[in-house]
Order: sequence, then structure tokens, then C-alpha cells
Amino acid sequence: MKKLLVSGFLLLSLLPLAACSNHSSPSSSANSAAQAKTFVTGAIPDQDPEKLQRLYGKLSSYLEQELGVAVSYQPVTDYTAAVTAFKVGDLDMVWFGGLTGVQARLQVPGAEALSQRDIDARFHSVLIANKNSALKPMRDAQELTNLKGRTFTFGSESSTSGRLMPQYFLQQAGVTLTDFKGQAGFSKNHDATIELVTAGTYDAGALNEQVWQKRLMEGKIDQSRVEVIWRSPEYYDYHWVINPSVKQRFGEDFPQKVQAALMKLDPTVPEQKEILELFGAEKFIATKNENYAQIEQVGREIGKIK
Repeated sequence: MKKLLVSGFLLLSLLPLAACSNHSSPSSSANSAAQAKTFVTGAIPDQDPEKLQRLYGKLSSYLEQELGVAVSYQPVTDYTAAVTAFKVGDLDMVWFGGLTGVQARLQVPGAEALSQRDIDARFHSVLIANKNSALKPMRDAQELTNLKGRTFTFGSESSTSGRLMPQYFLQQAGVTLTDFKGQAGFSKNHDATIELVTAGTYDAGALNEQVWQKRLMEGKIDQSRVEVIWRSPEYYDYHWVINPSVKQRFGEDFPQKVQAALMKLDPTVPEQKEILELFGAEKFIATKNENYAQIEQVGREIGKIK
């Protein structure tokens, strides 16, 4: 009899817990459904985080209006994290550099290079030097040998414009990483490269030409202390890459809708003009995976793609 009473008491005690469990389930399911219906974007952290947050916050608002779905921007810590988040599906679309875009697409079958700025089809890197280094502007690539024995910094180790292509052009001129004084630096982003070379921490460095030009226009570069000494040949660089998983959640034609929305950005509309200006572009154009064949080849040559 005592056993029956104890069993009955335990059963009654568990009923409220079961009710609570059943009550929380719909809410949890609703949150999961909402998350599944959010189009999550990201970007390689190639500039100051505050600048990126402002840019992609405005772009998210624009895409929400154009696509009719919830859009959010998710920042990442570094270039590798952007590739990983895209691979595991945490990010649906990412603003990659040429190299990280190739790395991401190779790990996600069906991923598409969707759109790029008008300037990305003919992109350039620049090498800058502290004026106290006595390094002078170079007219010919063969003069890059003047960097031997100097301290030098790249941007992020996975940056196309701040590392991959500058290293490739240096190697073409006969300058290897072991030719620099000490170890080559990796500053993490283009703004940091400018700061380090301006301060004289390094004699010279490599970065994205568009960021350099933008900081000049903003008056944020001390031209009495740092200058451009070389401009690279052109190459394909930044682009949006979209994950094929979005087709299951938003429809088979969703990538085309996103591409159309990006290409629709109009400099005559004030809000859209601001987005384009933050990107440093006049417009977005279509692109395709094949455009980055050179980037993949160079990436394999220097060991960044295996």
C-alpha cells in the first residue's frame, strides 16, 4: 500500500514538469523556425569593425525590403572564421575576397560567386612605405628587389589584396619572404597596415588600393610620413558568395533574386547611394566562379589552397 502511495505521489509531482515542458516546446520551435527564415550575411573583417557594422547594417535593411525576408549581419573574428561559418551553414552569403571566396566555394559544392563591385573586375594592390625608410616609388616590377633587407608587413594571412597577390607579384620579381629583414608581418587588416607603416614599425607594407584611396579622401593618412611606392597589375578580387542551402529555405530562384537586388542598388537614391559609397563602388555587377581561376592557381602555388 505504501509503495502505491509513493508511486502516486511521484506521478502527481511530475505532471507540472511535463506540462511546462510541453508549454515551452512551441516557443522553441517558433524561434528555430524564425532563425531558419532569416537570411544571414557576413563579411571578411578587412577593415575597422565599426565601419563594417555600419555598412552591413544598412545593406541588411535594404535587402529586407527588396527580398521580403528577414536579413541579419553576423560579424566574424577573422578571415578563416568567415570561411568556416559559410562551410557549416551559419552564414548564407558572405562578402569574400578573391582567395577566401575560392576557399569557401571549394568546401561547399554548389556555392556560387554571385556579384561584385564594378571595381573588383580590375582590382589592384599597392605597396606603401614609410618616408624615413628612403624607399622610393617604383616604375618597374623589377625594382621590387629594393625591398630585400627591409621590414615588411602584409595584411591578413588570407587576404587577396593584402597578401596573396602582393606575395605573388613579389615572387615574380624574385623577392621571397625570407628576403625581408626578420619575419614578414601580418597586420590582420588594411587599416592596421597603414597605421604600422605610418608609425615606422615596418618599412613597407601591402594593402588594398581601394582602402588606401578611401582613407586618403577621408583625410586619415599622414602623407608626410607614408606614400605609395608601387601599384600592382589588375586581378579579380572581392565578391559575394551564396550558399546553395538558401534554395531549400527561400526557393530555387532566391540566389537570382539576391543578385538582382544587389545590382539594383542605385546611386540616384540617397539611401542606396550611401551603401554604394560605403562599399567604394558605383554599382554592383554579375560575376561567376570561373572569374577566380587565377586566384585559385596562385593560392595553390603559395600553399594557401591545397
